[in-house]
Amino acid sequence: MTTAALPSPVRIGLSRGVLELKAFFRERSAVVFTVAMPMILMLIFGTIFKGKVHDTNVDFRQYFAAGIIASGIMSTTFVSLGVAIAQERDDGTLKRLYGTPLPKAAYFIGKAVLALALSVLETAVLFVLGNVLFGLKPPSTPERWLTFAWVFVAGVVVCTLLGIAVSSVPRSGRGAAAVLNMPYLVLQFISGVYFPFDGLPSGVQQAGALFPLKWMSQGLRSALLPDTLLPAEPAHSWEHGRTGLVLAAWAVAGLALCLTTFRWKRRRDG
Repeated sequence: MTTAALPSPVRIGLSRGVLELKAFFRERSAVVFTVAMPMILMLIFGTIFKGKVHDTNVDFRQYFAAGIIASGIMSTTFVSLGVAIAQERDDGTLKRLYGTPLPKAAYFIGKAVLALALSVLETAVLFVLGNVLFGLKPPSTPERWLTFAWVFVAGVVVCTLLGIAVSSVPRSGRGAAAVLNMPYLVLQFISGVYFPFDGLPSGVQQAGALFPLKWMSQGLRSALLPDTLLPAEPAHSWEHGRTGLVLAAWAVAGLALCLTTFRWKRRRDG
């Protein structure tokens, strides 16, 4: 008598990803907050701020739109994943999953599929909005498309890992949104999302350069905006090499934090 082979963790994880997406889109409030919030911010700031970026010919609204796309990636990964996992830990979902034959990797693959799908959706929606309202153009060359692709993928990977890792910080699921939105909001202001990065105080620039959102924003600007913007960049260069190194370092750090800090149970469960 032969025993049927069990599905691989990857196959189970992909199936869980489909279930995660169905569950997410059933929660209308979560869909609205996650997808619509960056759109609302783009509309508000795009209406308030006009003109060129410093002495360049680049419309500030296009500069801002590229940053909001990076911010949207962080919203659908770092914030949304961190909050969802913290809530699943608090209501006992993770504890029950831990006691099943489900491969542990499948759970994280499912969450990664959800994060990637939402990031693609968010990016597409924000780009279309930026194109219609502010004239944001798609990458103009194959090289710029390649830059857009690797910065997008690297940003999703980094922020997904950090979202999983930071999910262990909130003491309860109810407080997760407040705990995770605080660093997210601060990073937006110090990473050149709402304001040109070179116009920030030097100390703020140094602090922002330590975190991935600054480099994600800069990388997307390099793919979507013309080189005439370079005089407004602090290094007068797109710094693709440094962007890749910083994001790679954060990916390694995020993975290490996931492996060492992730908890399947609540603190009070021991």
